[in-house]
Amino acid sequence: MNLDLDKIESNIQEIPPQGYASICLFSTLWPLSSSLQKKTRDWFQSKQEEYKEVLSVFHQSLEKTVNPKNTIELKHHQEKILPKPGCENVLITSALPYVNNVPHLGNIVGCVLSADVFARYSRLRGKNVLYVGGTDEYGTATETKAIEEKMSCQDLCDKYYALHKQTYEWFDIDFDIFGRTTTQQQTEIAQDIYKRLETNGHVFEDTMTQLFCEKHQSFLADRFVEGTCPLCGYEDARGDQCDKCGKLLNATELVNPRCKLDGARPIIRDSKHLFLNLTELQGTLEAWFERASKDGQWSLNSQQITRSWLKEGLKPRCITRDLKWGTKVPREGYENKVFYVWFDAPIGYPSITANYTPEWTKWWKNPKDVKLYQFMGKDNVPFHTVIFPSTLMGTSEDWTLLHHLSTTEYLQYESGKFSKSRGVGVFGNNVMDSKIPVEVWRYYMLSIRPETSDSQFTWDGLVTANNSELLANLGNFVNRVVKFVVSKYDGVIPQYQTSGPQEQQLLKDVAPLLQEYNALLEKAKIRQALAKAMEISSRGNLYLQENKIDNNLFQNQRERCDTVVAMALNLSYLLSSLIYPFMPTTTSSILRQLNAPMRRITDTYEGTDLRQGHLIGKPEYLFTRIDEKRIQELRLKYSGQQAEKKPKKPTKTESVEKTPEMIAIEEKITAQGNLVRQLKQDKASKEEIQKQVQILLGLKQDLAQLQ
Repeated sequence: MNLDLDKIESNIQEIPPQGYASICLFSTLWPLSSSLQKKTRDWFQSKQEEYKEVLSVFHQSLEKTVNPKNTIELKHHQEKILPKPGCENVLITSALPYVNNVPHLGNIVGCVLSADVFARYSRLRGKNVLYVGGTDEYGTATETKAIEEKMSCQDLCDKYYALHKQTYEWFDIDFDIFGRTTTQQQTEIAQDIYKRLETNGHVFEDTMTQLFCEKHQSFLADRFVEGTCPLCGYEDARGDQCDKCGKLLNATELVNPRCKLDGARPIIRDSKHLFLNLTELQGTLEAWFERASKDGQWSLNSQQITRSWLKEGLKPRCITRDLKWGTKVPREGYENKVFYVWFDAPIGYPSITANYTPEWTKWWKNPKDVKLYQFMGKDNVPFHTVIFPSTLMGTSEDWTLLHHLSTTEYLQYESGKFSKSRGVGVFGNNVMDSKIPVEVWRYYMLSIRPETSDSQFTWDGLVTANNSELLANLGNFVNRVVKFVVSKYDGVIPQYQTSGPQEQQLLKDVAPLLQEYNALLEKAKIRQALAKAMEISSRGNLYLQENKIDNNLFQNQRERCDTVVAMALNLSYLLSSLIYPFMPTTTSSILRQLNAPMRRITDTYEGTDLRQGHLIGKPEYLFTRIDEKRIQELRLKYSGQQAEKKPKKPTKTESVEKTPEMIAIEEKITAQGNLVRQLKQDKASKEEIQKQVQILLGLKQDLAQLQ
């Protein structure tokens, strides 16, 4: 939600806090303030005392017309969040992205967006939540990118940290803290962990053979070496992999190797390094894995990846590198070495928390009271299920270890891979420039979240999700009933009953969907849970269609109409909470229209939260139609080298410019199709299904004639 803060401030400041207009403006926005941008949110907090009386009046009035038992006020940005005895304390992390590039949609949906959904859901369930994120800033990748962009490592990190932060803020990712690994807290915690490992005998020294550049007197990381591939003869193979044949390499295997920095031919030289003895920690790790993966219900792919590592047998792993940009190793003789990024990077979770609060150990060394949930792509699994927990267990301290791991497969782009270098795919900065609202991006990405297998982003899919799902289903339901109540009832909810047969059937149908929704999100089954929320919206549309809400119902069956609109408004209120984890800006709009505070996500639903006499707000469009003409335009814009391919010949349907009448019929077809599917799911009579199918076929024939 984008609000003009200056206008809000000036409007309120021009009227005394006791003024009616001030009460309306401030009280309407206050319940939504936790969803606003930080600048706006901070301003609201600064006005709390001044408008204390205003808020008191507002909340007292709401308690009379909105059930206070099911409302919730989110305060996680008003105070430091620490674990509370007797509460369900949930610690959430999303994998720390490298800070050397802009994130693409696959990075976003697999890590930060998925974790954000779970954090928002958990907060509306009344849990005590801390969501930690940030950027991974040390290591070879940063040094390489800094050389490429001709700037210092610190300047590079500052540049891309700002880009990541901007992208996630646009996506409404509600971190409690978004930090970085280049901090003093990172150094102190990482070095302390290392010293404890060393004291406990889990670290040993060994020699590695590496390439050394005599020209600038430094050992070369794999990415700083280029040469001829010994397998295919490609002359620009990297020290870790050949881009032409795809084979993994060791830098010492390259023919005619050269330093990427100065072109000098490196020599082979031995270098001493420190190793974490994972072999002797395997038994402890394996026992923990069997227990944690079962209790925390890890995703299947994360279990399979971890078992494959354990089956192969854990081997000692080098934890140091001959680099300058990283956490220094606190050991004599290692002054010119740093910790390897995958020993160092996961320690960023507790160190970023330490930047949030000096009492960070209450979260990270408190396994009895805290459950840790971590979100990432599948390629990061072994570092979080093998290396990091082994590291923590090796310290002999009582760390908060992983409870639930949620991982995703790969998100492909239009049948191919995202590639920043080739300009293929949609990246964070592209999304912000697309002029497509954030709620549409969030919905579509989560609806195709690759939970069990790879999935594909397509522009056709994005536009269809907006036009045929969000607009035709959720948007249609909420807008239809709000406009009707404002027009016919002056925005006041009439007296109503929930005891009628159709109302009881509606409540009966919603109950299991709500239970399934909660059960799915407790297991971080995000894609399936979103589908359940949309099913509830579909059921609301069916309820309105069954009762034929229109002027005739209002004029001739007033009591019936009263009940129908009240039930629909209450279902809209339930939906505002269920879609909040997925589309928080849409929730804000619904709450403004209903003039209601945030609703918690409950186990049950009675349909009576908004009471007789409650005054709702003004109607707004939740979504607007995206013209299909934009599909090809956007596809070409982000296809990179693929744009050179000859576009397919448009079909007859694609070549016809759609008239308003055609668009209206298409929307009717979508709604009728949803009705037919719902009837089939409800196992309605064959006669009723066939009747609605014939209506659907008739609409399609009408559209064909216009085309």
